[in-house]
Amino acid sequence: MKSTALRTSLVCLAGALVIAVLVWQAVTAAGNPDPTAHGISPTAGIIDTAVLVYREGLECILVLSAVIAGLIRTQKVYWKPIAGGAGIGFAATLVTWFILVGILALAATTTSENNIQAFTGLLAIVVLLIVMNWFFHRIYWTGWISFQNRKKKELIHSIESAGDDRMEAVKSVAYKGLVVLGFASVYREGFEVDIFLQSIRLQVGTANVVLGTAFGLVLILITGYFTFIAHQKLPYKRMLVFTGIMLGVVFEIMVGEQVNEMQLANWIPTHTFGVNIPAWAGTWFSVFNNWETVIAQIIAAIFIIGSYYAARMERFKPRGKTTVSTAAVSTE
Repeated sequence: MKSTALRTSLVCLAGALVIAVLVWQAVTAAGNPDPTAHGISPTAGIIDTAVLVYREGLECILVLSAVIAGLIRTQKVYWKPIAGGAGIGFAATLVTWFILVGILALAATTTSENNIQAFTGLLAIVVLLIVMNWFFHRIYWTGWISFQNRKKKELIHSIESAGDDRMEAVKSVAYKGLVVLGFASVYREGFEVDIFLQSIRLQVGTANVVLGTAFGLVLILITGYFTFIAHQKLPYKRMLVFTGIMLGVVFEIMVGEQVNEMQLANWIPTHTFGVNIPAWAGTWFSVFNNWETVIAQIIAAIFIIGSYYAARMERFKPRGKTTVSTAAVSTE
């Protein structure tokens, strides 16, 4: 009963945050947001940012929970450097954000705004494909957890098997290795987020991206509390599927917006057709009356759906003994 109540509270809080974003947008737009404004709307930018940040944070939580499985209760001394490395990874993510902002600001002095947005948008599409990782799930996701666990075991074994004469030297190196392990688990996801969010920032502004990031971080902190402190078995698999569907929608919108940016930058031609598509459809869903945009979004939809079913078929294929250990992570 207690676990069910916690899950219900988590879902209710997430819903309340989404509603708060919409209310905030309505208030700041004097109760009448303009859906025909240039580029994606501020609300869409905030929601897209929150979805991506939370999705990446959720994956980071799952990796860290698998890596420190059993360490908190039985080997407390070993999880601390991992946690320290994770903190450094978060700080490095913030530093990387400012570096990327500076690089784009410098590029703006020699390159047109349309070219910069087209380039960052194209890069964001590539990153989003990696984030979704449905088709290459076993390599990108399961293999990453397996690699991190293997490194953790090697480092701990080196400490425990070292003789007294070289214990301090081995312990120092191993502890640094555990710090790097925690750092890599966080910074890998953070670097992806930094790159992706540059495209949204150029369209809706830094303030809206920061707000969306703040909402995503609040959800990450809540999930992290239930995972690492309260030791609750959250429905991680369902959470990943739900955020995956939301990312699929974001991907479709991003593809349409990217084609539009490339057309504005004269990277590709524009061939219109005789169907009147309202301006709000372009702003909210990046649906425009030209063949390039429509064909690109159709191809994106086919890829998303096809890769999802390909991953399901791969899942049900008979395979040998797995080497992945995710003892502390419940995916049900």
